[in-house]
Amino acid sequence: MDGAAANDTNVADLMADIGRKARDASRILGAVKAEQKNAALAAAAAALRANTGAIKDANAKDMDAAKAKGLSGAMLDRLELNDARIDAMAKGLEDIAQLNDPVGEIITSWTRPNGLQIERVRTPLGVIGVIYESRPNVTADAGGLCLKAGNACILRGGSESFHSSRAILTALQSGLREAGLPETAIQMVPTTDRAAVGKMLTMTKYIDVIVPRGGQSLVERVMRESRVPTFLHLIGLCHTYIHSDADPKKARDIVLNAKMRRTGICGATETVLVDENVASSIMPSILEDLDKAGCEVRGDQALQALSGKVVPATNEDWDTEYLEPIVSIKTVKNLDEAVTHILAHGSDHTDSIVTENRDAAEKFMNALSSAIVMHNTSTQFADGGEFGMGAEIGIATGKLHARGPVGVEQLTTFKYKVRGDGQIRP
Repeated sequence: MDGAAANDTNVADLMADIGRKARDASRILGAVKAEQKNAALAAAAAALRANTGAIKDANAKDMDAAKAKGLSGAMLDRLELNDARIDAMAKGLEDIAQLNDPVGEIITSWTRPNGLQIERVRTPLGVIGVIYESRPNVTADAGGLCLKAGNACILRGGSESFHSSRAILTALQSGLREAGLPETAIQMVPTTDRAAVGKMLTMTKYIDVIVPRGGQSLVERVMRESRVPTFLHLIGLCHTYIHSDADPKKARDIVLNAKMRRTGICGATETVLVDENVASSIMPSILEDLDKAGCEVRGDQALQALSGKVVPATNEDWDTEYLEPIVSIKTVKNLDEAVTHILAHGSDHTDSIVTENRDAAEKFMNALSSAIVMHNTSTQFADGGEFGMGAEIGIATGKLHARGPVGVEQLTTFKYKVRGDGQIRP
């Protein structure tokens, strides 16, 4: 069913049917052994590689439509699939298969004075609803992670990636079939009708958790309308702070990578802070690197004095997630002022300090409430794959249950197993 045809369907009935099938599949997956889930992941990876041509053909349709709509370069970069990116999706599934199965893991155990033996054991969440926008690789990452953690999932990708995501889903479901698991363990909403998102957000009977992965407007809508618990990730307004004891070469390399490696990902640095007493010695080379890389720099007066190419920054810049080759740079008096700025303008995503002073680094990392805090490295490492988690559904910036990269462990909850020998409570 294509997007246009699905728009004529009764969305409520369509979503209820998907929800029922997902709930039934989740009950099967919760009892499946690791070997069967790993076999499905391996078969899905093989299907992705075997169908590279078909996936690229589907992606070409999405890319043509996106260019006609005038999507930004960063958005087009997120959407595009090539041989390397398809192989990376397949490798991601294989990496997930190599992870320890979290389901059934005993987190801790103890024995009470009355002889009761108590275990806290990991168990699947159930059904995960994932709402995302233009990155079709999320289809593979989310499907694979949910499967490994014993969850069924309902995927709702953006209209921009509709054909690409459908082609990836075909490979995932092929892997499920080959391993003897229900195809309905991984489903995709077969319509671009926005009403489907609204329905997902109210499906408390079928969906246990919603994971929104997209722009600010999408996440704000989920926050406003969802009756289902959510793993929140509002925006990725990440900072790199150059401390007065920073190594100049490290600062130069880290800032360029943190901003320009891929500007459209949520871990890209959007604001650079630099101690005012080292700005004149460290920043000229960094400004030169950014300019050569095609990055527009918006800075305060101190930065403007260092280069005529620096555009005056406005107050709005400190609160902007650009997701394109633009960075704002501000001088600060010291570490305390840098922390104050991040607490006022950051999004609790990822923030990094560049310094050779370990005490300063620890103070910085302890003072911030961000899900990920870093020392002497690029914010672009804010990624589940880079953390050794195989992949991620997203970066959670809320304070409850999951924080940072949402991988297989974060897609589980726990229950208590209590074993006795005839004890009764007095």
